[in-house]
Amino acid sequence: MRAEAAVKATESVEKVRRALLNLFPDAEVAEEPGRLVARTTSLERLRQILRDQRIRDSARVQMISGLEGNVLAFTLSKQAAFVGRASFAAGSPLGDIEVAVEDEDLDAVIDWVAESTVGKRLKR
Repeated sequence: MRAEAAVKATESVEKVRRALLNLFPDAEVAEEPGRLVARTTSLERLRQILRDQRIRDSARVQMISGLEGNVLAFTLSKQAAFVGRASFAAGSPLGDIEVAVEDEDLDAVIDWVAESTVGKRLKR
């Protein structure tokens, strides 16, 4: 998994780092010009946040719409992530967190991260 977030001139690099680590605490975060890039193999914290917020079905819809081949792409609000929440509402003036997950079985990834509350497994 790779998550990228732009760091605007008015933002603190450490606050953007905190936003990324709130969603992906096991990630290694690297600073690149104008952005931070987080890499991890664990989506456990995101999964727990989606369960706690009770937005698994909404998250599923967003994730399914971002499927293309062996890549799952979606955006998360940087501001929501800073306070430990997940919001798929994109288009914030401060920018968003762009997430890309590569896997041979993305259906299973989505079923695990955002399991359906009505008991249906993903079938494409």
